[in-house]
Amino acid sequence: MRIAYVINSVEGGGAASPVPAVSRVMRDLGAEVRVFALTRRDGRALAPMLKAGLDPLVRSGGEHDHPAALRWLAAETTAWGATHLWTSLTRATVLGLLLGSHRRIPVLCWQHNAYLKTGNRLLLRILQSRARLWIADSRCVAGLTHERLKVGSDRLLTWPIFAADPTAPVAAPWQPGETVRIGSLGRLHPAKGYDLLIGALALLRAYGFVSPVPFTVTVAGEGSQRQELEDRARAAGVGLILPGYANQPQSFLAGLHLYLQPSRREGFCIAAHEAMVGGLAVVGSAVGEMAYSIRNGVTGYLVPPEDPAALATRLRGLLSRPEELHRLGAEARRYALEQFSGNNFVAAGTAVFHRLCGEAN
Repeated sequence: MRIAYVINSVEGGGAASPVPAVSRVMRDLGAEVRVFALTRRDGRALAPMLKAGLDPLVRSGGEHDHPAALRWLAAETTAWGATHLWTSLTRATVLGLLLGSHRRIPVLCWQHNAYLKTGNRLLLRILQSRARLWIADSRCVAGLTHERLKVGSDRLLTWPIFAADPTAPVAAPWQPGETVRIGSLGRLHPAKGYDLLIGALALLRAYGFVSPVPFTVTVAGEGSQRQELEDRARAAGVGLILPGYANQPQSFLAGLHLYLQPSRREGFCIAAHEAMVGGLAVVGSAVGEMAYSIRNGVTGYLVPPEDPAALATRLRGLLSRPEELHRLGAEARRYALEQFSGNNFVAAGTAVFHRLCGEAN
């Protein structure tokens, strides 16, 4: 079995980040795997793939030249001798479904999207029957794939995208006299809701809230919304630190006391779960897998999406009792290590592989 793992790009974070771990499971079960990326973007995902021995092939074209991308994919996967196509995200999935049906080879579609543009949703619904299997990266995305694309349960499996690293550094408890360090990891994009975070901080100021402890808020990441967020924060008179992309995300998380994820929409949300493994309490929107993983008063707190007032209220409460953060973070770590263990990750991937082998036969 020679699996061509087709991805949109080798951009750091997001759907490209689990490629080495997913590929390792397939390779350990006897398959050959090679990555085919339709475009480069920032290229930050290349180094981990190369380290994993995946020998990724990256096309030099852009993001909208779809006919040229399809020709490239057809030529390169044929030359490599691919027997199966494994696709990730909409562009790769559409091209993979077209190519797979033309070449009569099985296509597996890995779904991460919690949001699809109307045209993409309709196109995927039309093409979805051409896939041999659909793999959702979370319970949330499994439900959305069934609802939006009309994929039946007989062709839909769930493989959580995340394997918790038990060796990840753990955040130190907050100590009296310390600044409470609050942070988040993510693209500076409207989907992540960092404008809502600024709104919550502005509301705290408007309420006249005086924190009993000093605190900072840092969002590590890059994206198209950087200038807008800087302008919003300045206009609101609130402090928001934007240091750029975190090359060592685990170290960044280990330096915090509280993690925030005010997203408008999410699939699995790897960053929030990495924060849990790092022993951090998480305050997150009730979207995606966070709605399952964050248990109020146990592993953190959920707030409604698009609700800066609710986020402000929760922040005010936690800043008034920062000694509670360590207890929440310890339980968050315990939950994440148990629920998303390496053994569970391999077991879910093995079930997918065996299902594929059965379908192929």
